Amino acid sequence: MLPQSKTKPKASLHNLTALVYGPSKIGKSTWCSHAENALFLATEPGLNSLEVFEAPITCWDDLLQACAEIAEGKHDFKTIIIDTVDNAYRMCADYVCKKFQIEHESDLGFGKGYALINNEFQRVINKLAFLPYGLILISHSQEREIETRTGKHTRIMPTLPDKARKLLTGLVDLILFCDLETKVGENSKPIHQRVMRTKPSPNYDAGDRTGMLPEVIPLDFPSFMQAFAATSAPKPTAKETAKPKEK
Repeated sequence: MLPQSKTKPKASLHNLTALVYGPSKIGKSTWCSHAENALFLATEPGLNSLEVFEAPITCWDDLLQACAEIAEGKHDFKTIIIDTVDNAYRMCADYVCKKFQIEHESDLGFGKGYALINNEFQRVINKLAFLPYGLILISHSQEREIETRTGKHTRIMPTLPDKARKLLTGLVDLILFCDLETKVGENSKPIHQRVMRTKPSPNYDAGDRTGMLPEVIPLDFPSFMQAFAATSAPKPTAKETAKPKEK
């Protein structure tokens, strides 16, 4: 049970977990469709313009069945994408309410219904994350007013209930915020570029456990993979970085 050696950092995207979120129609699903041997667990319509492997998920039982088949390993998929995880959470809530024959999660009192939903949601997402496949969770973005010690400010975050959002942001290796960056071009005309933000900010949720991704990456898969490959490139040795002695 106890290890005899240290684990190595994961060098492939299909070994990691990621939460990808941003405004509607910015290109989140298209970006994910380029992941290696991707399988979409589609909890909502919206993949019609993409040629992908798609399993329609209409309820939590569908998701459980898909997870069981994925875990059997009798397939060639390497990256599992839940599109969107927001809908998956709502399906989980419906499942728990039906199981306990209640109309709303608050009907059980003292937060018990909410706890049951979060426990079931966490159980399944954790199980998926432990499988030997990449796991990408797609969510939309929302602006929320946050109150801190210094006052109130607006923060952009995934459109998940607070407990589910905290659970996922604590679980995943990468939190990638898809955004529209505006720069001033020639003749003072604005230039809009779709980007991914990877580092924490007071203004939005983002994060990178590799610690080595650029803060901003163009929102296209080749650019991301190029940046990701650089995080696992061999580091130069002290001998290679040492300055040659002057003669």
